Order: sequence, then structure tokens, then C-alpha cells
Amino acid sequence: MRKMFQRYASRTADGTLSGLFAAFLEMPDCFLRSNLEGHFTGSAWLVSNDGQRVLLTHHRKLDRWLQLGGHADGDSDLARVALREAGEESGLPDLEVEFEIFDLDRHWIPERGEVPGHWHYDVRFVVRCGASEAFVVSEESHALAWRNIAEIATDSNADESLRRMALRWLERQRGEWGVGSGE
Repeated sequence: MRKMFQRYASRTADGTLSGLFAAFLEMPDCFLRSNLEGHFTGSAWLVSNDGQRVLLTHHRKLDRWLQLGGHADGDSDLARVALREAGEESGLPDLEVEFEIFDLDRHWIPERGEVPGHWHYDVRFVVRCGASEAFVVSEESHALAWRNIAEIATDSNADESLRRMALRWLERQRGEWGVGSGE
């Protein structure tokens, strides 16, 4: 995982955030939600087969449009977590994950019931849709929707991290942002 953070930093010139994530790897139980200071999560930038759209969830708990993803629950392979969560939350078959980090986002999760506020160290991976784009809405979502990536990039009402990923995806499509060789 540490090498993946280093490669991400070299592609994005974001050494500070990558360093923060790498340092968090030293935290005991950093892949478990029982670590109430914070924990790793894995998310999916789930792109359509043609690469023009991304599947977003209207998240039930957070009441916002976001990428699919969830808790690692002890799994240190965050690409596998992203792929699992994408499948569970969308019902889409034949998904494929790219094993290089696409985006990092550290965000605060507010207190909810018995769970105190804490940090999510969200590691995001590109997940590609197979031939079928017929999703199924899970109980974790109010709704799912395919959204045009170029429109997200210019939507001032979109979540800041969604806009960042949309811009990064568009740069990548133009060949301005590279994908590493994998682990």
C-alpha cells in the first residue's frame, strides 16, 4: 500500500496527502471501523463502458450524491474493497478494477448515534462497468444515476471531490494523467 501511495504522489504532485495516508498505515486497526479516530475506506469511480459517464449514489446516510464505496472492515486490499462495494451497491455484474490509486480524499464523518465523529481515509480506484449498465439500487442509497463526467467537472453544485475526480478523469482521457503499472 505504501508503494501505491508513493506512485500516486509522483503522478499527482500531491506528496502531502499521500504522506498523511502512508503515515496512517502505522495506526493500529487502521482498516477497521472500530478505530474511532479514523479508518481506511475504499471507493469506486465506476465508469461506463464508453468512459463518458460515472455511476453515483444518492447516499442514504449522508444525503449527498457521491461515488460508490465503503468500509474496509479489516481488508487491507483497498482495490478489492472498492470493487466489492461497487458490486454490492450497484448490482452490476462483470466489474473490473484498476489496481492503481485514482484519488485520495480524507474527510470528516460527523457523529451519528453512538458513533463519534471520525476521519475517513478514502482510497479511490477506477472500476469499469461491463456490458450491462442496468444497476439495482441497494438499501444504502436513495437512488443511483449515471452522470456525464464532463458535466460533473463544471457543476459548481457537485461535491468538490467529485469535481476533482471528474477533472482528473478528463485529463486522463486526453493523455495528460498517467496510470501506473500496478502492484
